Amino acid sequence: MREDHDLTQAQVGAAINVPQRTYAYYESGQRMVPPRVLCALADFYQVSVDYLLERTDQP
Repeated sequence: MREDHDLTQAQVGAAINVPQRTYAYYESGQRMVPPRVLCALADFYQVSVDYLLERTDQP
């Protein structure tokens, strides 16, 4: 979603209060995304957590 919105990792990280390096770890799968970050991402993109987790096609 980040790339679809033409955003950098640093921009999204700043918006959800996560350092860019940590956000990069989440994207690469090197770290699990904690629930609070998952909720912050859902709020940022205005979609459901289920959409982010690919449990639904409905944003």
